[in-house]
Amino acid sequence: MDRNLMRLYAITDRAWLNGRTLEQAVECALRGGATIVQLREKQLGDEAFLAQARALRPICTKYGVPLIINDRPDIAAACDADGVHVGQSDMDIRQARRTLGAGKYIGTSAHSVEEALRAQESGADYLGTGSVFCTSTKLDAGHLPRHTLEEICRAVSIPIVAIGGITEQNLPQLAGSGVDGVALVSAIFAQPDIEAAARRLRTLADAL
Repeated sequence: MDRNLMRLYAITDRAWLNGRTLEQAVECALRGGATIVQLREKQLGDEAFLAQARALRPICTKYGVPLIINDRPDIAAACDADGVHVGQSDMDIRQARRTLGAGKYIGTSAHSVEEALRAQESGADYLGTGSVFCTSTKLDAGHLPRHTLEEICRAVSIPIVAIGGITEQNLPQLAGSGVDGVALVSAIFAQPDIEAAARRLRTLADAL
């Protein structure tokens, strides 16, 4: 997987649409420089989730950016998304690979060197690692110390994206950690001008 795809990893959240459609919000993020998009839907039923994925697919294709589906390899396969991101407790990576087949991206979360090495051995294409800062998006996410983040980056050869509580103000603190990029939710989608926010964040991420 091209490490540059990790640079600005936009994770959707419809809590901050503020009158926009999710399609409009995602396109704003893409215009601003998002390099990969993850559709994260914890509340939608299967049909609505699939319909939303199918609506985002051509937008991501238009910008040449991969669409990743959170937690649901079946939805990813049904909409021909570019991949899936599964948590440590959601699904075995090998099982997700059997569902999606070769040529699709499979990412997973890792909170320790042991988890990272196990994920790489199982065939993960990239890792999401955090929470690197305190976050209100995932209340169950524990803080990942800087030294552990650096150890994970040194331990594996696959791309790593940092996640958790990242803002324009603290993003530069990740410089030198070894991460390939940052995954963001509210720092992008909660902003009044999503495109401008994404553009500023992309500039900061490119400097890591």
